[in-house]
Amino acid sequence: MNPASEQLPLLATDEPAHRPATDAVRLLLFNAQHASPERSRDQAAWIAGQEDADIVVLTEVSSTQGGDALVAALTERGYAAVIAPQPSARDYRTVIACRTSAARAIPSPVNVTPHRAPAARVTVGGHDFGVQGLYVPSRGPKDQRNVAKRAFQKAVTESLPRLLAAFPDMPVIVAGDLNVIDRGHQPPHKVFGEWEYAFYDSFQAVGLTDAFRQLHPDQVAHSWFGRSGNGFRFDHIFVSSSHAERVLACAYHLEACEAGLTDHAVMTLRLGLPPTAVEQGEAPAARAG
Repeated sequence: MNPASEQLPLLATDEPAHRPATDAVRLLLFNAQHASPERSRDQAAWIAGQEDADIVVLTEVSSTQGGDALVAALTERGYAAVIAPQPSARDYRTVIACRTSAARAIPSPVNVTPHRAPAARVTVGGHDFGVQGLYVPSRGPKDQRNVAKRAFQKAVTESLPRLLAAFPDMPVIVAGDLNVIDRGHQPPHKVFGEWEYAFYDSFQAVGLTDAFRQLHPDQVAHSWFGRSGNGFRFDHIFVSSSHAERVLACAYHLEACEAGLTDHAVMTLRLGLPPTAVEQGEAPAARAG
């Protein structure tokens, strides 16, 4: 699919509740839980009211009416650029919504179900950076157990070097519901195999840092709870390791979950940006000739 066709440059009907920051990347990760159209509109209203939601990565978005309602509602709430790839067959997808219009879709480097892995180039405060959203499939039905999950994870792992290469010397943020936990997870869960831990490890191996662990190396946190009450940290945000020291805040929040808008904790990130030459009061360099 042509990346340009994935971006919906619709006219927003409302002024955004918050103006985009220019000194930091403010990103919010939200699992839409294949919501109905009515619930999708409630989700968009809640998201638009969050200050840290300049860029929103939405996972588990349906490819039918609920997902379309969510995309439309975000646009109506002031999101100037909404990247919403449509799968060729019915499947969940990932959406990237930005309050700034200075955002454009780029071809996803993931060659398996790329509608679950959209990517964008965004400009904030005069700085360009890359954003990719990911929604890893669950284990699937018994007759196809882990087939889709393994294939997607393999494709993502192979694509990460290409993603970083597309943004040389620029910050890169990867955010999503990975349906895996890290090796030091508390409590431990025996259901996960070595191949799933290896997938989590592959982000660090290629030069991406777990933003939450950057600030909270020992904090026990969960973003989803099973029927038995066991907690899992499934939702993750990674930042290019060369920019990890600029992570100002990264946290999980349960308010949307408690309000019945999602079954996952919402995750937020603030990544500081250096001042531009103009902001530093520097005169532009003289042009030769």
